[in-house]
Amino acid sequence: MNTENHSQMAAFIWSVADLLRGDFKQSQYGRIILPFTLLRRLECVLAPTKDKVLAAAKEHTDKPDAVREQLLLRASGQQFFNASELTLGTLSDAQTADDLMSYVQAFSADAREIFEHFHFEDFVQQLSANNLLYQVVQRFAGFDLSPQRISNFGMGSIFEELIRKFAESSNETAGEHFTPRDVVHLTTSLVLTGEEERLRPNSIFTIYDAAAGTGGFLSEADEYIAQVSEQVTTSLFGQELNPESYAICKADMLIKGKEVANIKLGNTLSDDQLAADRFDFMLANPPFGVEWKKVQKQVTDEHKLRGFDGRFGPGLPRVSDGSLLFLLHLVSKMRDPRDGGSRIGIILNGSPLFTGGAGSGESEIRRFLLQRDMVEAIVALPTDMFYNTGIATYVWILSNEKPAERRGKVQLINATERYSKMRKSLGSKRQYIDDASQEAIVRAYGRFEESDESKIFPVEAFGYRRITVERPLRLNFQASEERLARLAEEKALQKLDDERLDAIRRACGRLNADYRYTNRETFLGDLKATLNAEKLRLAAPQLKAVVSALSERDPEADICKDAKGNPEPDSSLRDNENVPLGESIFDYFEREVRPHVPDAWIDESKRDEQDGEIGIVGFEIPFNRHFYVFKPPRPLEEIDADLKACTDRIEGMIEELSA
Repeated sequence: MNTENHSQMAAFIWSVADLLRGDFKQSQYGRIILPFTLLRRLECVLAPTKDKVLAAAKEHTDKPDAVREQLLLRASGQQFFNASELTLGTLSDAQTADDLMSYVQAFSADAREIFEHFHFEDFVQQLSANNLLYQVVQRFAGFDLSPQRISNFGMGSIFEELIRKFAESSNETAGEHFTPRDVVHLTTSLVLTGEEERLRPNSIFTIYDAAAGTGGFLSEADEYIAQVSEQVTTSLFGQELNPESYAICKADMLIKGKEVANIKLGNTLSDDQLAADRFDFMLANPPFGVEWKKVQKQVTDEHKLRGFDGRFGPGLPRVSDGSLLFLLHLVSKMRDPRDGGSRIGIILNGSPLFTGGAGSGESEIRRFLLQRDMVEAIVALPTDMFYNTGIATYVWILSNEKPAERRGKVQLINATERYSKMRKSLGSKRQYIDDASQEAIVRAYGRFEESDESKIFPVEAFGYRRITVERPLRLNFQASEERLARLAEEKALQKLDDERLDAIRRACGRLNADYRYTNRETFLGDLKATLNAEKLRLAAPQLKAVVSALSERDPEADICKDAKGNPEPDSSLRDNENVPLGESIFDYFEREVRPHVPDAWIDESKRDEQDGEIGIVGFEIPFNRHFYVFKPPRPLEEIDADLKACTDRIEGMIEELSA
């Protein structure tokens, strides 16, 4: 069955919603249709061995439950079984609800759990109360979802289409549940390409998805490896937050004969249920730009208490976007390079490339990944690729066992023009990466050569030192009426009573109101003399407030100096410069700063925590800048000609109207 037929089958299944209209809300359709679809698929998979299982069930009724379950699993030839004589097609129309729940309870434990996460029994009772249950059951009993007609891959596509329809009908975010198959296939190909030699016969590989959704990445990787070598065994692992997506993923693993205990339900960031495991290949599409405030305490505690022994040692991103936390989580699950290492493919939005300046959590995470030479390639995808958003997205490929030619380097691939338009949009997804485009992208990655679409950089190219450039404070001072009036606005003087404030104002008024001081030391000498004449002794904060009220910045004034005779910096003129990593900050300063501001200097007290050198180290990956192509504006004559043609056309239209 091809992709178009998969869509037709999904639409056919979704047509059951016609029965539900009026009695159920639109947002409830999917919660009924999805578990019934799963139930029918499981039933079709078990059909060939059903008689054998029933015979075994009768034969082993006296066996302990654990032993009996193993015997029935062996009889079914699957990772699950159903010991009921019933099927959807044979349920009684008189007691459909009781029969149906009896049928579901006859599944093995892992299969039963799937229906619990859908709250299946609640909806069965609602359907029964509305006299719809038997009709729904009969509709699903008529769908042929057998493996002979629909492959596991095809069934996954049908599930995805149903979930998308469910998300649209309930105004939920479809993209949080699954990733489009074209993006899944491309990411999987990028991670696994070149690994054919490693995938030797009789070897075992582990594949992990930290945001598993309905299991699309796991299924795709499993199928890819099966195509490369039929004798390679794959173990699939995943964790998913959404109970319904988890249920579908688990059902898919059951059908494929995989170990369903490897699929976990829960929040990956706060409760890693596979904490001790390390994996060969990891694939993930964590939610874009989703805040992690709900798990902030657990994540922050792990960062502070465990440091680099935990998952988040390098730093924490801002709470508004947890994408980089998922990336760090995956990195923590890499195998030791001596055991073969690991490869990661993760889809992220643009924020992790550049958000956060030097010293920020985001920058420190990028620094950790780049300086440890883990980032192998980043691929910019076309926009409008996902069901719930049209934003720019990127595939990051990471490895802790890079090939020799890639060590110390990062490849950027601009694949934003590699797409085809969809005949019909699916939510925000208006474009897809066709087979030819996927092949071109993977080929560009595999060749590892410079081209218009592919750029290769040393790791250091993305690093810089942020130095603090100071300029001296220059002030003039004057006891004019305007500045004397500002005395009352100073906080340190507002606490004084009116009599003392008036005394300070009179003392300052003794200074020549028309004379403007350009040297702070001279002004302070005269000011203190007038205060002494009035027998006024001011505390340091009060004296500072008087000086502040009577001063203004003046680039022509003398430099203000501290007690040691050093120039005092003007905080309002403070600036930062990003010096490329590896370049002398002093050479850069003399070339780029000194010619423009001769009195500036570098604040050498601002040093990096890790290496102790002057300047804070930062890392960013300005992807678009490296692929920007300047397009000169059109000649003015051409623009003028267009404008004249436009005005002539307007004048002609006006003349026609007035004729």
